[in-house]
This record gives sequence, structure tokens and C-alpha cells, in this order.
Amino acid sequence: MTNSDDLRYPIGRFNPPGESTPSMRAAQIQTLRNLPERLRAAVAGLNDAQLDTPYREGGWTVRQVVHHLADSHANAFLRFKHALTEDWPTIKAYDEAAWAKLADSRLPISSPLILIDGLHERWVALLESLSDEEFQKGYNHPERGRQPLAAALAMYDWHGRHHTAHITSLRARQGW
Repeated sequence: MTNSDDLRYPIGRFNPPGESTPSMRAAQIQTLRNLPERLRAAVAGLNDAQLDTPYREGGWTVRQVVHHLADSHANAFLRFKHALTEDWPTIKAYDEAAWAKLADSRLPISSPLILIDGLHERWVALLESLSDEEFQKGYNHPERGRQPLAAALAMYDWHGRHHTAHITSLRARQGW
């Protein structure tokens, strides 16, 4: 891994697990349960200049990362609900880089943090209610094909840790 990859993928690239067991899913759900608290800890005490610092050259700012997590996980929650109530729906993809440039991604981080709190409370409750069979349901992603919910759960477990690590590794490098 190059230094650029180290900064871009501080916990490594997503590597989908070969299987999904109830104990693996329980650990992944726990990660989603803990994300709001871990994200708040990662950004605690940062001033506006620090929030507007990119985590790497050419990367998003800390502020954009926080807003992206709210956007992405809101989309994920809705994708899970569609998958549970429809037969392999084709979901709408979105241009996350373009979303990160929209005006709302320059707002204070208080609102996306509140959104993540409530969203993850609901998402975890939904996930904990699912049977093994329900985790085999899924959706069609226009760019990635069929995504069973078990695989999507693993990806969003990684996704939250990945972006939180962008912030914590920047803080470590900067001595914040």
C-alpha cells in the first residue's frame, strides 16, 4: 500500500467477507450502534479551521466527511427498507462527490451528527429485528449489481470505520 493509499484507506480497502454468520452480523450491527459516539469523539473540540481541513491532499474536509456519513447512511437505511418491502428493487445511485460540494455540506456539523444519532438508532433496531432469511434479501445497485443485505451490512460497517479513521488519522498527524 502506498502512502496515498494509507491516507485514502486508513483501515484498508473494503474486502467483502466470504460469509455472513449471525455472530458476524451482530458485531457489524454493534459497529453501527457505536458510530454516532465514535464520530462525535473523533470531531470533539475541532474548530472551524480544523473542520475545513482535508483529511488528505485532494480529499474531503472533515466537515464534508461528517456530512457525507449522514448522506450515505440515510441512503443506506432507505435501501434496506426498500429491500425488505420490495422484491430486489433497483435503488437510485447518487454522485457522492457532487453531494459533498453542495451548500449544505458547508454547514456546521451539529445537524448531521444529530441526524446520525437518530438514524443509527432506527437502523440498529431494524437490523436487530431481521431473520437470517431477511438478510438474504437485497437490492440491485445500478453500478455494483445485486447487493444482499448481509453484504451491504458488512460494507456499511466498514464505511463508518473508514471515514471515522480519516478524521482520527488526520488528528493524529496534525497533533490535534
